[in-house]
Amino acid sequence: MKMIVQVCLLTVSLLLGTTVVNAEQQAATVNVVVQQAPASLKSPRATMRTFVTAMEAVAGGQSQKLDLAIATLDLSNTAALIRHDKGRELAYSLSSVIERSKKVVLSTISNKTSADTYTFGHYSQGNVELVKQDDGRWLFSKDTMMALPAILEGLLDEPAKYGAKEPQIALPVSIKIRSQMPEVLKQGFLLEYWQWLGVFFVIVLGSTADKLLAWVLQRSVVRWQRRHPAFEGLDTTVLRPLGLMAMAIIWWLGLGMFGLPDTALIILSVAVKVLVSLSAIWSAFRLVDIFNAILIRKANKTENKFDDLLVPMISKSMKVFVVVMGVIFSADNLNIDVTSLLAGLGLGGLAFALAAKDLLGNFFGSLTVLLDRPFHIGDWVVIGDVEGTVEEVGFRSTRIRTFYNSLITLPNSALTTTTIDNMGARRFRRMKTMLGLTYDTPPEKIDAFCEGVRALVQLHPYMRKDYYQVYFNQYNAASLDILVYVFWETPDWNTELRERHRFLLDVLRLAKQLEVEFAYPTQTLYLKQDAAAPAAASAGFSPAMSEADAMAIGQQQAAAIVDATLGKGVKPAPVRFP
Repeated sequence: MKMIVQVCLLTVSLLLGTTVVNAEQQAATVNVVVQQAPASLKSPRATMRTFVTAMEAVAGGQSQKLDLAIATLDLSNTAALIRHDKGRELAYSLSSVIERSKKVVLSTISNKTSADTYTFGHYSQGNVELVKQDDGRWLFSKDTMMALPAILEGLLDEPAKYGAKEPQIALPVSIKIRSQMPEVLKQGFLLEYWQWLGVFFVIVLGSTADKLLAWVLQRSVVRWQRRHPAFEGLDTTVLRPLGLMAMAIIWWLGLGMFGLPDTALIILSVAVKVLVSLSAIWSAFRLVDIFNAILIRKANKTENKFDDLLVPMISKSMKVFVVVMGVIFSADNLNIDVTSLLAGLGLGGLAFALAAKDLLGNFFGSLTVLLDRPFHIGDWVVIGDVEGTVEEVGFRSTRIRTFYNSLITLPNSALTTTTIDNMGARRFRRMKTMLGLTYDTPPEKIDAFCEGVRALVQLHPYMRKDYYQVYFNQYNAASLDILVYVFWETPDWNTELRERHRFLLDVLRLAKQLEVEFAYPTQTLYLKQDAAAPAAASAGFSPAMSEADAMAIGQQQAAAIVDATLGKGVKPAPVRFP
């Protein structure tokens, strides 16, 4: 049974890309790690040396050493959301207490690890002590962290006998402000009165900065649009989120100056950090819009239509990137473990891929459009049973504006399996029609009319000259049909419609000049009289004529017609266009 469990664990480890070890070995490893404390925190002396050295470096301008000093504090009672900010304030407070109380002589501080507590100093408001943790580290205790503000304030009122006359470590801002306040403002409900006033002042200052910066940015955008008329369509409030972000940053920096209680600080920090994150994402979105407007302007100056397709996709890619980075930034600000989140996404990648196969299919469909370029923005396309003009191509779908002005959204995955007929990519645009002439039109006029239409094709500038057909094509029920099969070499449908209009009007004018009439559906009614009409002997026909004689007359007449129009024994060459 034990072997089966180990095999299962090994299989899971191979699937997840990790190495599974024996549970007993894991427990032993954990025990070893728990019992080993860092050398910088392994005793009261080592912890004090680490803290003092780090704060001296901070005083010398090495602000990155502050995290090392914070690591010596037991902040387990402080919420993770405000732990770093609170630790910063407490590190300065502890350093100020140590400087103002007595000189640190490391050789006099215990280096033994057998005890559980070491007291550095006794004060009327509390003690500064180091406590051994379960993992072997020595940290300044929770009680010390709670008593520090009161101890420091007492030392400001009555300086210690052995304290530094000119302390190097600056006091926390909240302690400085509170020490200057009259006693009446140190009273209050939930917060002290001076803290209420400070929070109100910061809120007013941030709101004022928001309105002022928004007004300045809007005026700047208006002036910029006057100098660059091509951007008149851009919203004048495009930079409005920057004012909101300035307000959020002022609130973020200002609310940490008043030494607020943990509960109030957590509530305000969550609200402000969420506001900062949202304003940053919104600002980045608006900056992408400006960048997109610039790219569109450059794309409109080129004749290549590929950039018209590429620019919107670049803009959408940048916005996706902004959202992803915004989520990571927001999670980091709210102390959410981004590494664990990303690891969880990695483990669930297979399930996500299976669930998002349609999304991936649409994505690869968009890549197909970019690489193969079956159409461009503005092309007239027929995709399956959808016909219209390409309006927008995104990562998930393509939008097509139909000719009855509806908007159809096609998933891009369909573009990889569906036939795409790009009508906009045609070099020539065909027109095929039948011109019906009346049955009483003489053959000579039909010839003249057809030749006149051919001449119109040669004279019209947008018509194809190397291939066209204009011939008497068939006998219809009520007309003699002339086939007109021509092509236009026009860049778009609008030009085609205009030239088609011009050509058809010229054909109509030609018919009037030649006195050729167009037929329309008609019916002829014959009234038969009772008296028999005498038979007309025309063209050599008679009622008593034999079948052979009638056929001979038909052959003679046909030969005469061909001899008169073409020439007996003459074979015209095939039609050749210049």
